[in-house]
Amino acid sequence: MSTKRILTLVIVAGAVATMIGLGIWQLGRAEEKEALLAQYEAATDLDPVAYPVIVPAEPPLYRRSSLNCLEVVDWRHQAGANAAGQSGYAHVADCRTSAEGPGAAVEIGWSREPVAGTDWEGGEVAGVIGPDERYGFRLVAEAGQAGLETSAAPSPDAIRNNHMSYAFQWFAFAAIALIITFLAMRRKPKT
Repeated sequence: MSTKRILTLVIVAGAVATMIGLGIWQLGRAEEKEALLAQYEAATDLDPVAYPVIVPAEPPLYRRSSLNCLEVVDWRHQAGANAAGQSGYAHVADCRTSAEGPGAAVEIGWSREPVAGTDWEGGEVAGVIGPDERYGFRLVAEAGQAGLETSAAPSPDAIRNNHMSYAFQWFAFAAIALIITFLAMRRKPKT
């Protein structure tokens, strides 16, 4: 066997081993994600918690809570859904919750209008804690504020666990690489 073929086999073997390793890693991630989703699902039935003043290592996602928005300091209007599942805009107020605190995000409701609800000045809000890209978590109001419709409540059902399909892809890539290499090695080298 030529040096070129041996080098090709070594490179392919390394690539296949890496792809199999990534597939196994994704299988482990799938189990971790299942456990996390089960934890989130269980949280929906637990008693309400105090809204975190300091950002915790693991926010209490999908738990019921409440907070007092003392002052709205900024607005965000982003794609969202209402309680009936219709697409539109979620309106998120960034609030000051204490004299010095970092604040909190409150999704006050939903509308078809890209900008709405900005006349809301704050106050007591109860709802469910969901993910937020700015603060890591936010309170989604259980009832629309400022004349807005109620937003869809955050749900662990919205989190997909794609790790099994990723694992399958890595294993398929490894198999394809082996098949292509086998077919290429069967050909007689040109002399």
